Amino acid sequence: MKRNVKDSEDSLRRITRRAAIVGGVKLAFIGLLAGRMRQLQVEDADQYRLLAEENRINVRLLAPARGLMFDRNGTLLADNAQNYSVTIVREDTDDVEATIEQLRALIPLDEGQLQRALREMRRRSPFVPVTLADGLTWKEFSIVAVNAPALPGLYPEVGLLRRYPLGADFAHTIGYVGRVTERDLANQEDRDPLLQMPQFKIGKFGAEAKLEDILRGKAGSRRIEVNALGRVMRELGREEGQRGASVQMTMDANLQNYVQARLGDESASAVVMDVETGDLVAAVSSPSYDPNKFVDGISQSDFDLLRDNDHRPLHNKIAQGLYPPGSTFKMVTLLAALEAGLITPEERIQCNGVLRVGGRRAHCWKRAGHGPVDLKKSLVESCDVYYYDISMRVGIEKIAEMARKLGLGVAHDVDMTSISSGLIPNKDWKFANRGEEWVIGDTVNASIGQGFVLSSPLQLAVMTARLATGRTIMPRMVKSVDGVEQPIENGPDMGLNPLHLQWVREAMYDVNNGRRGTARASRIMTEEHKWAGKTGTSQVRNITPAERARGVFRNADLPWNRRDHALYVGFAPFDAPKYAISVVVEHGGGGSSAAAPVARDIMLQALHGGLPPLDAYPSDQRREIEEMQNALPLRPPGPSSSGRTRA
Repeated sequence: MKRNVKDSEDSLRRITRRAAIVGGVKLAFIGLLAGRMRQLQVEDADQYRLLAEENRINVRLLAPARGLMFDRNGTLLADNAQNYSVTIVREDTDDVEATIEQLRALIPLDEGQLQRALREMRRRSPFVPVTLADGLTWKEFSIVAVNAPALPGLYPEVGLLRRYPLGADFAHTIGYVGRVTERDLANQEDRDPLLQMPQFKIGKFGAEAKLEDILRGKAGSRRIEVNALGRVMRELGREEGQRGASVQMTMDANLQNYVQARLGDESASAVVMDVETGDLVAAVSSPSYDPNKFVDGISQSDFDLLRDNDHRPLHNKIAQGLYPPGSTFKMVTLLAALEAGLITPEERIQCNGVLRVGGRRAHCWKRAGHGPVDLKKSLVESCDVYYYDISMRVGIEKIAEMARKLGLGVAHDVDMTSISSGLIPNKDWKFANRGEEWVIGDTVNASIGQGFVLSSPLQLAVMTARLATGRTIMPRMVKSVDGVEQPIENGPDMGLNPLHLQWVREAMYDVNNGRRGTARASRIMTEEHKWAGKTGTSQVRNITPAERARGVFRNADLPWNRRDHALYVGFAPFDAPKYAISVVVEHGGGGSSAAAPVARDIMLQALHGGLPPLDAYPSDQRREIEEMQNALPLRPPGPSSSGRTRA
C-alpha cells in the first residue's frame, strides 16, 4: 500500500515536470510570437506600410513636350501634335494574348506594329510599358478608354507626336526624330529613363539630333492608385515635366522654300550665308524628302524609293557632299601667290592652251589658249595655265595653308549631323594616306581645285564670306534658345593684305560684269545689287589623249552621271556685301550655264525678301525669267515676305 502511494507521488511529479516544460515552451512561443507581432506592427510598421502603398500606388513617367523650332522670323518649323495610343504593361495582365484579342475586338490593330510590340515585350522588362496601337482616332481612343476597367494591363495614353509643317524644305537641316532603338539604349552616356518609355522619340538626324539635349526636356511623373487586379482606380497626383527649350534657327523659311523650288529635281545644293553674322539664311540639299514619314518609322517601300534614287535624296549634300571645287578654288591659289610676293597684278603669263609639267601636258579648258593673261583676266576668263604656272612657284604647302585660312578642309561646327571636313592635301597627307611622294603634277591639279582637293557647299560659302569681308566668318544655324540670343563667334581679321583681297574681289566682279566674264549671262542689272563671283566646273572623269585628239565630248552628249559638276560662288552687293552664296549642281555640265543662273535668282530673292523686279535681269532674259518664276511651286509666304508680287 505504501509502495502504491509512493509510485503515485512519483508519477504525479513526472507529469508536473512535463507540464512545466510544455508550458514553458508554449510561453516562449507566445512570447516570440508577441515580439514578432510587435516588431511587424510597431517597429517595422513604416516599412510595411510603404510596401503596401507601393503595391497600391504606381508612379509612371510623363514625357515632356519637345521644344519647338522656328525660323528667324517666327515661322514654325517643328511642333508637337496630339497623339492617341494604347500601351500594355506585361506584369499587370495575366494573359497577354487574351488581352490583345480583347483589344482587337474593340479597335483594328496594325499587324506590323503589333509584331514589333510583341518583339519589344520579349526584350524589355515586364514592368516597362510597350505601345500596342498608335495614331488612334478620337473615336477609337474613346472606345478603349471606356472599356479600360475590363482590360487589365492596357492603358490608353494621350501624348505628343513630332510634326514638320513645312515638310521637305528643312529635311536636311532640321532633320527628324525617331523611335528609340536598342543601339540608342546601349549608349552608356545617356541614362535618361525617358528612353525606356514606349514610342519615345529622340533626334535622329540634323539639328533635331545635334540639339537633342536642349530639345528633349525633363520627365514628369504621375501617381495612380490601382486595385488588387492592377486596374487604375484614380490619379493621386501629377508633376508635369519640363518642356524642352524653344529654338530659333537662322534660316528664312520663305527663302528656303524658294531655293528648294528653284533647284527643283536637280541633284544639287545651295547655301546662303549672312557675311556679317555667319547666319545660314538658307541651306538646301536637293532632292529632298518628307521627314514626317520617318517619325513613326518609314515603310520599306518608301525607304527603298529614297535609297535607290540616283540623285541621293537621303544624302545631306550641304555639309556631307564633297566635290572637287574646280575653278572656284582659284582665288585660294591666287591669294597664296600674292601673299608670298610671287606675282603682281600686272604680270602676264602666256597661255597657249597647254603647259608641259614634269614630262606631261597640262591642258587649259580653252584648247586654243587665252594668250597673255594677267591676274584679272585669269579669273575673268578662268585660264587654267595661269594657275598651273603660279602654283609651281608658290608650292602646295602655302596653297593648303591659304585654303584652311579661308575655311576649306575644316569641319565647321554647325548644328547638323555628319559634317565633312573635306580634303586640302599636302605632302604629308599624300605620304601618310597614299604611301607616295608628292609630285609637281599634284600641285598643278590642286591649283585649279582638281586632283585630291574636295570641299562641301558649306565650306565654299564660308570661303566666299571670308573673301568678301577679310574676316574669319564662322557659320551658325541657331539664332536663339528660349529667347536668349546665341553668341556670334566670328573671328578676327584674317591678316591678309587688304590690297590683295581687293584685287581678287575686283576680278570676281568682272567675272559677273565684265565683257568676257564667264558668268556675264548671270549678271544683276540694278546698280545697288551688282555682285561678284566665280564659276567652276569640276571633272568627274579622266579625258584621255585619244579623246582630246578627236575632240572632247560635250557634257550634253554624255550620260548624266559622267557629266561634270557645275559650281558657283559669289557675294552681293559688291560695294557692301550682305550675303555669300555657293551652288553645286551635280553633273550639271558647266558652272556658267547650270550653277550661276540659279545662284543669281537665289541671291536676288534674298536681297529683295521676295521675287525681285524684272529690271534686275538683262532685258533679253526677262520674259523667260518671269515665266520660270511664276511656274515655281512656291508655298504661300510666311511672315517674312509680302507674297509673290514683285518688289
